[in-house]
Amino acid sequence: MPRLKNEDGLADAYPKGNRVAARPVHATSSMQNDERCSFRVLVFGASLRADSLNVRLASLAQSIIESHGAEVDRASMADFDCPSYDGDVETSDGIPEGARRFRDRLLACDAFIIASPEYNGSMPGLLKNAIDWASRFRPQPFNAKQGFLLSASPSMVGGNRGLWALRVPLEHLGARLYPDMFSLAQAHTAFRDDGRLASEKLQERLDETLSCFLDLVEASKHYRQLRKQWVEFLGEHPDAATDRVEIATA
Repeated sequence: MPRLKNEDGLADAYPKGNRVAARPVHATSSMQNDERCSFRVLVFGASLRADSLNVRLASLAQSIIESHGAEVDRASMADFDCPSYDGDVETSDGIPEGARRFRDRLLACDAFIIASPEYNGSMPGLLKNAIDWASRFRPQPFNAKQGFLLSASPSMVGGNRGLWALRVPLEHLGARLYPDMFSLAQAHTAFRDDGRLASEKLQERLDETLSCFLDLVEASKHYRQLRKQWVEFLGEHPDAATDRVEIATA
């Protein structure tokens, strides 16, 4: 196709009649505070330490979410602490109270945000243990939940390797994790006294990314028409010993 000249004398690849309008860049949230429908987000830092960098990052996420008009259920990792998973204990005593709280608060919310530290290049064992216990409920509470992952670390990678490990069990359980993740590097020097980030650019990026995530949560709750089937071992021959199939609305 011949290249044409536009009004500025520059080459234009397509004739005007064949152009496709570009979609506008999502520079800011398309839904302002007074336009948002109501929804609720579970937020917690996956550390038991009171002054954890990830607990501080979870607090920052909470303030951003509330500024965008959403409700936050703020939890702590101690709320969901459980003994090590043991099938014999499950059979004799049932699922522990920490996992029950985790399940109940997930089901009461439309989405979840976890700020998780990185332990030895992976997720904290206590978080994986809580996920494993909560997954024993029927139906399990992660299926079709929208999720967003954060991390903070003094290291230069910001705990990002742990988030990639954390995605595996959550996505296996059917959670719809947002593709972008926020990992705050050198986090021990990254916070201002008021809890916001010292870097205006990083603060802006976190604000905008969480705003986009909230748009998705709102749309999935209020404009949903899809069903989601979760099959734990999709592609395997059905077997009563391993089959877990659950249906959820998107």
